[in-house]
Amino acid sequence: MGNREIYPSPPLVLTIVELRHTATPALTDSDQASLKAVLAERFPLFRPIDRMVNFSMTPAGIAPQQTTDPRYMTRDNTASITYRPDAIVVETTRYHRRSSLRELVHLAVAARQKVAPADGITRLGVRYINEIRVGIERPTDWAAWIAPALTSISALQAGTDVQAQSWQGLAVFGDQDCGVALRHGNLEGYAVDPSGDLRRSATPPPGPFYLLDLDSYWSPAAETPPVDWSDIERRYDAVALSAYELFEQLVTKDCREVLRRDQ
Repeated sequence: MGNREIYPSPPLVLTIVELRHTATPALTDSDQASLKAVLAERFPLFRPIDRMVNFSMTPAGIAPQQTTDPRYMTRDNTASITYRPDAIVVETTRYHRRSSLRELVHLAVAARQKVAPADGITRLGVRYINEIRVGIERPTDWAAWIAPALTSISALQAGTDVQAQSWQGLAVFGDQDCGVALRHGNLEGYAVDPSGDLRRSATPPPGPFYLLDLDSYWSPAAETPPVDWSDIERRYDAVALSAYELFEQLVTKDCREVLRRDQ
């Protein structure tokens, strides 16, 4: 795969791997207990999570309907595995290397297939949410840190000295079967809530940041392949590296120098 730079001060605040599979029956209490036993060494905390599925009409109006998915978390609350009827989701706020996350995904898939197997894969997505923080004074300063393709709008004016204060964008690279969806923009506060269930490894003071949210994905074009780890591993590496290659084009040389500084 070649050597790829690992930054001492990465802007990555949340990584999500979602392996969608063919629909399965809801996991029983026995299934959930079995999953906990398999995952207990790495993910000992059982913390179910509510998820909105749709809306229903009632005499009082429209009411949201929720379901609860089994979720297992690490003791430091920086990583979790969630099992939905149609997906396995691995999340972490403490990403180190692609190989380390791959191990967690392998564990999550192996546990599911041991307890209540899914029949086939329908999509694999790896999402990287980055908060670039460099202490800018005005929105136009982002041009020094983020690629011109994303920040060129800051040079436009809606009148004398009326410059863009904020902007957001979406770009999709590839097609419906394989590619990367990029969401970006200059924002304030946090992209990932510090008070959420997953604890951030470090929480800076709120302030301006540039969002680089990369959702790299693959979907089978024809047949639905089985849930086979050797195939998943190969697809995972390809999807993850696509996001890496794009990220490197989104930040400037000066930004990379900041990311190379020790925390």
